[in-house]
Amino acid sequence: MANVGLDLRGNVAVVLGGTSGIGRAVALGLAAAGADVVASSRREDATREVAGAIEALGRRSLPLASDVTDRESLERLLRAAVGALGKVDILVNCAGRIRRLPTLEVDEAEWNSVFDVNVTGTLRGCQVFGRHLLERGYGRIINIASLTSFVGFLEVAAYSASKAAVVGLTRSLAVEWGPRGVAVNALAPGMFPTDLNRNLLLGTARGSELLLRTPLGRFGDVEELVGAAVLLASPAASFINGVVLPVDGGFLASGVNH
Repeated sequence: MANVGLDLRGNVAVVLGGTSGIGRAVALGLAAAGADVVASSRREDATREVAGAIEALGRRSLPLASDVTDRESLERLLRAAVGALGKVDILVNCAGRIRRLPTLEVDEAEWNSVFDVNVTGTLRGCQVFGRHLLERGYGRIINIASLTSFVGFLEVAAYSASKAAVVGLTRSLAVEWGPRGVAVNALAPGMFPTDLNRNLLLGTARGSELLLRTPLGRFGDVEELVGAAVLLASPAASFINGVVLPVDGGFLASGVNH
């Protein structure tokens, strides 16, 4: 019988955008589940801090910086991870960018910058690491979608469109790469206050509306994403491919709450 557990021992994971917010929580969660984890971002000091936290859990890590807008930096990261840890089994694409702005005021440079990180950055990660996973005939890729992949949010058109594109990319790669042993799925986080969005959520009318529409009646803690991430990264997800899994306190199920 195939291994259908959540034990990630023997796996090596790379988390892009893995030193803060959702990425950091997922990186530490994968390590707690047994994986060796490289949490990478543009900030070298942050990579050292998270690598130390992963090693404190008894797992191997490397403090390596990278930038999802720079393909060569991702290729260097892959070579270094494989050289030091032997392989990569799991890729998590967590790097993201958001800015609230009326759509008429969004110039093309701003639009392209959001897409370059959120969509093309995800594609670069999938291409660079996916080649290695496909050569090995096994892999798990987890992309980060959003509630805005499914419903409209006021004045974040570039972000919403980019996250809808991430869903399309995830499904396309699942069809293309699934038969070759690489499952591609995505998480769609609900409202998790992080450095990326805290100013949009806390103490604002927008935050109050989001809480009203969330049946659990509260924002999430980034640690509450870990279980879903570990599932999609694990042998237990052996027949899960092309799924976008909401972790949203019931937001997308919500209609009338009062």
